[in-house]
Amino acid sequence: MNQHQVNPNHGQATGLEFTTESFELNQEEREAIEHKKHHYENARSASIETLKIVQKSRGWVPDGAIKAIAQVLGISDNDVEEVATFYSQIFRQPVGRHIIRYCDSVVCYITGYQAIQATLEQYLNIKPGQTTLDRRFTLLPTCCLGNCDKGPTMMVDEDTHVHLTPGGIGPLLEQYR
Repeated sequence: MNQHQVNPNHGQATGLEFTTESFELNQEEREAIEHKKHHYENARSASIETLKIVQKSRGWVPDGAIKAIAQVLGISDNDVEEVATFYSQIFRQPVGRHIIRYCDSVVCYITGYQAIQATLEQYLNIKPGQTTLDRRFTLLPTCCLGNCDKGPTMMVDEDTHVHLTPGGIGPLLEQYR
């Protein structure tokens, strides 16, 4: 089965080249960014929140959005791109409708995340960093989800699931179909 390769945190912030794609913030995005930038002493500090605004609206942050955000904030494209590539929660390529993050920390290793990862890969027919062909799910490893006493753990979108077992993965993911 074919899958779409995603690297949501692709990013060396060196020699940045932005595509010449036509991009405009919609009115709602522009107003939200203008509002948000006034909550920070310096515009660069607002960039993570403004990136989230675009991502919430579009599902990811295209190259053109970096330039548009930078213009509204009055900072360089490079400043916005550096923030976008630093945070793994900001997606610089299209992702699935549902983001699955499974914890691959040392503690979840001890509690058996490997079986959860293998089950996810088999069930979805993708590897970590990829998106299903129907663009329903993107699978991403995450260093820690903050539930070390409840591992193995994963999140689907904003929902946290703890004490996972391989047998529970299929029924759990069916809730997101």
